[in-house]
Amino acid sequence: MIEQGQTLPAGLMLGELTKDGMVTHNVAELFAGKKVVLFAVPGAFTPTCSESHLPGFVVLADQFQSKGVDIIACVSVNDAFVMKAWGVSQNASELMMLADGDASFTQVLGLEMDTAGFGGVRSQRYAMVLEDGVVTQLNVEAPKSFEVSKAEVILATL
Repeated sequence: MIEQGQTLPAGLMLGELTKDGMVTHNVAELFAGKKVVLFAVPGAFTPTCSESHLPGFVVLADQFQSKGVDIIACVSVNDAFVMKAWGVSQNASELMMLADGDASFTQVLGLEMDTAGFGGVRSQRYAMVLEDGVVTQLNVEAPKSFEVSKAEVILATL
């Protein structure tokens, strides 16, 4: 698993459906020179993700920005169309809704879990702070927990 103090591996890609169409982001380039809060959820439109995790970052987006955060990004092992629709439904216009459709990003970071019949390989629930691509904070939830990756917890550490 990626650890605090490590740089995100080169060559990682995430998708985003924007108003201009599909964009494939090279994560190293996207996050270069920026302070980023990246949080991951097991699935778009799922209960804890939709009722608590994503909404916390939406509500506190201005406060994150006031603490120097350039990008707040949500990633999930879903396709970019689902991530876009979920972002619209949650009024997440201040966030980047990034798709890891084949779970390659999640697996390279070592943050995957197998949910079997629920959806197969998905991301563990976590939040990380990156500065110029270096992980300065990584909070990974225990299975079926939602404590350490909450927006309020991450905001308090900035």
